[in-house]
Amino acid sequence: MAKDLAVVLNNGSINSAVVTAMAAQKYRPIMIYADTSNDPVGRRRAAFEQQVAHFKPYREYVISLAYSTGMQDQTASALADPRLGTPLGPQMLELLPMLAAAARFAVQHQAAGIYLGSRIGPSADELAQLTEYFQIWNELIQLPCGQTDLEFLIPLLELEPWQVIDVGFQVGAPLERTWSCAEDTTEPCWACRSCRAREAAFLQAAKQDPLRSVRKL
Repeated sequence: MAKDLAVVLNNGSINSAVVTAMAAQKYRPIMIYADTSNDPVGRRRAAFEQQVAHFKPYREYVISLAYSTGMQDQTASALADPRLGTPLGPQMLELLPMLAAAARFAVQHQAAGIYLGSRIGPSADELAQLTEYFQIWNELIQLPCGQTDLEFLIPLLELEPWQVIDVGFQVGAPLERTWSCAEDTTEPCWACRSCRAREAAFLQAAKQDPLRSVRKL
């Protein structure tokens, strides 16, 4: 296998920026954006492109998953923060096509691993459920598919949002190139649930949100 390559699912979120930075410490990333809106100029897509410019990955891909319009917003939030809005069961279903696509690209490039920014926090029941879910996926690609060294890596899974921010600063993640707002506008609204969750995470981590600093310039 090409041990210097790793696939990273990235949707322009904070979690995506942090997990991509973590992957880049060990590998050359292959960044994949799952387009669930069929909108090439969407704000999440723009944040992904900004992160691509920062990380300069080995390859970047945009794959269309807009065939299921009922799960568009939930799919994006599932990678950004699984605790925002959608129950865990539906989130697992939403992740299925993205995980399958990521595995295909990983096999194509002979990558060493597949990174996801999924996070559930320390909640015992949900953490156990999601951990088992990814263990099953690892078994599926390792045994039936013959990819014995390939695995899904979810380093943020057990963390609280403020801990993700803290890790992001430690690994030099481009947090100013992320998008959390539920609105698809030029500037964050700072009033929606996602914006408030972002603000609370930075506050608890005792860090200045660079996105706010950039917008003030």
